[in-house]
Amino acid sequence: MASQPTNAISAEQLMLSKMETMRTQVQPPEFVVSANPIDKQSLNAPLSFSQAMTNVLDSVNQHQSVASQKMTAVETGKSDDLVGAMVASQKASLSFNALMQVRNKVVASFDDIMKMPV
Repeated sequence: MASQPTNAISAEQLMLSKMETMRTQVQPPEFVVSANPIDKQSLNAPLSFSQAMTNVLDSVNQHQSVASQKMTAVETGKSDDLVGAMVASQKASLSFNALMQVRNKVVASFDDIMKMPV
């Protein structure tokens, strides 16, 4: 009976040594979490509220002018890209609606601040 535990220990040691050999043969690549590349760059420079609103207004205006150009080209027969014109039109409409919602939130917030007692 004393020989059974030694066989069990040796079988365990044999299994562990085989596992260690396999582990050394197959080294998985180390999982390294690197810093966010956007944080490394200076893309997120400080921006004033007026500059942010100007950028958004310019973007919405650009969407609307592209949609207008594409719709005009389809109407005059210079282009047959009706789908592209409709997508541009919807994109301009969505961006304008989003701008109006942001404007309404800003105005409501300003009104709330003005109603606060000093």
